Amino acid sequence: MAELLKDKFGPEMVHRAARTLKSVYPSFDSDGFAQVALVGFADLELTPRCRQIANAMAAYLPADRSEAIDILIASLGPELENCDPDDAAPTGDPEVDGNVMAGFFYMPHGYFLTDHVEGHFEKVMHANYEITKRSTSEFSIRTPLRDNTAATLAYLKKWVTDDNVHVRRLVSEGTRPRLPWSFRLKAFQEDPTPVIELLEQLKDDPVEYVRRSVANNLNDIAKDHPDLVNEVAARWWADGDKNRRRLIRHGLRTLIKAGDPKSLAVLGYSSDSPATVKAVQVDQAEVSIGGKVKVEVTIENPSDQPAGALVDLVVHFVKANGSTSPKVFKGGELNLEAGESQQIRKTISLAQHTTRKHYPGVHKVEIALNGTNHPGGEFLLTI
Repeated sequence: MAELLKDKFGPEMVHRAARTLKSVYPSFDSDGFAQVALVGFADLELTPRCRQIANAMAAYLPADRSEAIDILIASLGPELENCDPDDAAPTGDPEVDGNVMAGFFYMPHGYFLTDHVEGHFEKVMHANYEITKRSTSEFSIRTPLRDNTAATLAYLKKWVTDDNVHVRRLVSEGTRPRLPWSFRLKAFQEDPTPVIELLEQLKDDPVEYVRRSVANNLNDIAKDHPDLVNEVAARWWADGDKNRRRLIRHGLRTLIKAGDPKSLAVLGYSSDSPATVKAVQVDQAEVSIGGKVKVEVTIENPSDQPAGALVDLVVHFVKANGSTSPKVFKGGELNLEAGESQQIRKTISLAQHTTRKHYPGVHKVEIALNGTNHPGGEFLLTI
């Protein structure tokens, strides 16, 4: 069984925090801190572990929270390289290089800022600025965004042009209305205009890491305001280069998956495209659970004009109660010349997964072409 994420964030994180704090605050009771932080540690999930460390910080750092924040900032390690993390060179620090949990080390620091500091807004923002250059403050920035929205946005409007890529990425990631692992920013769910204004300045950021975050933010907004996102996407697409258009595709992914006609039209796959489903071949009429089924789709353009085709496969999986539930599998994007036809092939795994359990029965297959579903055949799944 794969190691649980929480178990990769073990007691060594507590002892590392104790060392770094004591290095800048010699009177810090590192033994007492560690003892409190590790009470029942093995039974806690990841975020409760981080919060318990933050609680221990609150107990052993000065009661003067202004001084405590200064100590926290002084204890921070070296900054990440100012580039896309995928392109970063090794730091030479064995506690960072090759450690998939290295970025989580500062999560307790963020919880300290959100749970144990009041009345020090300016210093909290400075701390978030410094932490995000070592990890990310996307979670801890959300409390100021929720509770002191205007003042926090004023900071983000400055940070959107910061020289540091991790600070710019914080602007786009921290303002996501539906950021995973965090509470929703309801004000931005209701009115995402302030967020869109920030994303406008980041859509052509030179670093893919930032642009991908912009796309994820757009995708969040699209779940509450699809028409607004389609409007923004159409405007950005009109004069966008390949990087911006890749961003838009990713930002529209939920709407595209749902067959939203306006989103499809932004990408050039309108419902009036002459492209048609010419043929569908399911390679097995009957297949056992644990096997695979291959589907080949032929798309044709019978017209005398070029045609765009966005093709997905929809498999209606049988559920335990005998009903079915559709799942969309990405097929491909085609640009067909007049009279041209092309094939798309997809292999569907029928192995049992924790995220999808298979049940015997007839599974219908449909082809989603530019947002419209067409019959595609079926296969019988057996035990």
